[in-house]
Amino acid sequence: MADPTPVIDDLRAETEELDLLVAESSPEQWALPTPAPGWTLAHQIAHLAWTDRSALLAVTDEAAFRALVEKALAAPDSFVDEGAEDGARLAPAELLRTWRSGREALEQALRAAPPGARFPWYGPPMSAASMATARLMETWAHGLDIADALSVVRTPTDRLGHVVRLGVRTRDFAYTVHGSTPPADAFRVELTSPTGELWTYGPEGAAQRVTGPALDFCLLVTQRAHRADLALIATGPDADHWLDIAQAFAGPPGTGRSPQGSER
Repeated sequence: MADPTPVIDDLRAETEELDLLVAESSPEQWALPTPAPGWTLAHQIAHLAWTDRSALLAVTDEAAFRALVEKALAAPDSFVDEGAEDGARLAPAELLRTWRSGREALEQALRAAPPGARFPWYGPPMSAASMATARLMETWAHGLDIADALSVVRTPTDRLGHVVRLGVRTRDFAYTVHGSTPPADAFRVELTSPTGELWTYGPEGAAQRVTGPALDFCLLVTQRAHRADLALIATGPDADHWLDIAQAFAGPPGTGRSPQGSER
């Protein structure tokens, strides 16, 4: 049973870093477009606040969360955008307060969760550690969109290890949401962390392999960059196909990003 404390601590650090990036933004900057079509900086923070609230309900009020799932099933192509749009209508100061209070409540709920507890989600049920990992992944990914809008380059940290693990664990999920049968054999994944450490997953002698920078793998599985723009190497046809469909987030298949230099 994984101790959720380290990833909850890293989730807090990730959100605080993003908070520092947006806290002093002007109203004009909150309205800047981000790489997500139709989403401003305000939409990005509103989405994080909305998803934090969903996660809090999953941890503390299963019946209320099930009602959210029903709404999602009724409008699978629009419910995420609608949640972001509702929050983006708030004044920046109010939206910031909403995001801060929601993420703090979620953090406390995750820390108080009974050992071994599992919570419903839009995909498979999650432990407290898995829920915190998913929130860290989304915070980091949407933080990249915000940084792009503000023309800021964020320095990657070894907190990306949580995103890497989630990306590896969701290999079969990516195949399933694309209507494919996951490969039976395990893959070998070897990635270099931002501080130069080698992170490895899967059997050393596996025929299907993925190697490269951990940052690039995280950009791929969060669909923040096109595979053509990343220094990831796939060995074997199954590993090669995985890099075309990899997706660490719940929901239907994402459309991903266009290669740099192409029309958007």
